[in-house]
Amino acid sequence: MVTSEYAMGIVAAVAFAVVLYKVVTSGPVSTELQNIVKEALNARM
Repeated sequence: MVTSEYAMGIVAAVAFAVVLYKVVTSGPVSTELQNIVKEALNARM
């Protein structure tokens, strides 16, 4: 019983990681993340 619960947890974690990867690598989100990084690198201290 415990092993099947661990397996379901791993499957859920992998599914969440795949969805998160798809969202982050989508066009608008990727562009916005690139803009944030560029602004952070160009910021004056």
